[in-house]
Amino acid sequence: MIAIFVILVFVAYLILFFPVEAKVKKEEEKSPKYKAQMKRLWQISQTSMKERKPFRAEKALLTILKFDEKNAAAYNRLGILYAKGQKYDEAVECFEIAQSLDNNPASIHNAGLIYLETGAYEKAAMAFRQAIEQEGDVPARYIALAKAEEKLGRTKKAIEALENAYELDPKVSTLRQILAIHEDAGDAESAAAVAARIEEQITRDNLAKEKRKAKQRTGLTRKVGSRVASSVKVAPRAIRKKTETKSSSAAKIIKPHAGRKRI
Repeated sequence: MIAIFVILVFVAYLILFFPVEAKVKKEEEKSPKYKAQMKRLWQISQTSMKERKPFRAEKALLTILKFDEKNAAAYNRLGILYAKGQKYDEAVECFEIAQSLDNNPASIHNAGLIYLETGAYEKAAMAFRQAIEQEGDVPARYIALAKAEEKLGRTKKAIEALENAYELDPKVSTLRQILAIHEDAGDAESAAAVAARIEEQITRDNLAKEKRKAKQRTGLTRKVGSRVASSVKVAPRAIRKKTETKSSSAAKIIKPHAGRKRI
């Protein structure tokens, strides 16, 4: 009987007081003071990470999560902090929580990087694939996947991932990674073909650089020319104004003598 009474009291408490407490907390979160405090804590965490003060950054982030336990960004940042400190288990946990709160491919990708670092290559590959499914236009996702696939001995899939990265952002560094895989596999023919592609890409990059420089020089010449032209246009006006001022001054000097009679 007493047990039933206790349960009823607890249920009544949940019905009557819990919604009130939740409402009060929600109102506090909307207050300017609360927002200012959260902003300050976030700034402290960012500054501390830049200044390499991990304990101070961790304290600030944990304080944010104490007030806002569903802050996915704070969990993500805390995961990065733990990863830098080689606390990989804590880092993965933070990224997983962040991903569960906000289905963000960055959180999944970050978790994949930790798996890659700790040698859990299959988990890493799965995480990168999942991130690519959500956001397939980021070259870094494919490059990370290629590393995991290569570690697993799946060179064909690694090359495929790198080719996808190159298609999104044609870089010589990506082609060199493909070349290294072919060379390690002893595929001389494929390696030669990729080496030729590297030379072509270098030529394209150099041409693009020259075009950018030429454009900058043209822009600078036009800018200088427009300045000179504007100064030429302004000069006659200034001269005319100066001449008019002198003429009016001379007229004022001569005018008093105009009515003087000769003796």
